Amino acid sequence: MALFNDGRRMVYGNMGGEGQPQSQSAVFSRYAMYGQGLQAAITAPRWLLGKTWGDSTVTLKLESRFDPLVVQAMRDAGHDIEMLEDFTSTMGHAGAVVRHADGMFEGATDPRSDGAAMGF
Repeated sequence: MALFNDGRRMVYGNMGGEGQPQSQSAVFSRYAMYGQGLQAAITAPRWLLGKTWGDSTVTLKLESRFDPLVVQAMRDAGHDIEMLEDFTSTMGHAGAVVRHADGMFEGATDPRSDGAAMGF
């Protein structure tokens, strides 16, 4: 849970084994620090550094929607890159709800899963 100075309250989470803290921090920082909308922060391409789901590789796994210049810069920096398909469940499934100071709720869910954010 995150509490913002403007009165917003955010609950968020992500399943995903060893990549879980990486994806959670990406979603949070995209929304809270870089001003992306909640759904955009969850939908944006993800990375995973290291093992996942018992896999023995410790590569830097990137969804293929990353800018090719970013991918090349990571390779040039010495990373062993493994490109994965877009919206792969390897990156886990995230969800978030924000309660705004005025009482409005905003929800977002991951296109990598079959969930939905709904209200009434």
